[in-house]
Amino acid sequence: MMTKIQAKVIPGYGAASGKNQDQRYPKGTISVQAAFFEERGLDLSSFFKGTLNIDISPYTFEIKKPKHFFEQVDWSEHIPPENFYFFDISLFHKGTSYEGLIYMPDPKTKTEHVQQTTTLELVLPKVAGLEYGQEVSVGIDQGQLQLNKRN
Repeated sequence: MMTKIQAKVIPGYGAASGKNQDQRYPKGTISVQAAFFEERGLDLSSFFKGTLNIDISPYTFEIKKPKHFFEQVDWSEHIPPENFYFFDISLFHKGTSYEGLIYMPDPKTKTEHVQQTTTLELVLPKVAGLEYGQEVSVGIDQGQLQLNKRN
């Protein structure tokens, strides 16, 4: 079941895209990780090599059944292997729908750039005209990632 909610575009760490100028990953972490994901059956070549961060508060999430789950991906010599979850998502902006994935390094194995429990990172085709602070609508498959409203 797809649930549609409002979310706000927020700044991220800049690690996925390389905007943070981390010398370990000059083109960003997604560019490095993409080959490891492709070996496991997930092709990210049609997506922008970075993530769009959104704040979904007052919702938090609970992992149910990811579209993809990759264990112990040893993608970097600088950090220990990580687990990664991917979930389907639709983003709606200015009358256009963009199909993509929620990209979620497992909080249990992630050592850097830990996200808030109300932040989701999206891997999407390039979306023109998005700015920090803008509201967008997103559709999330509740069978994959359940949304829970906080009081």
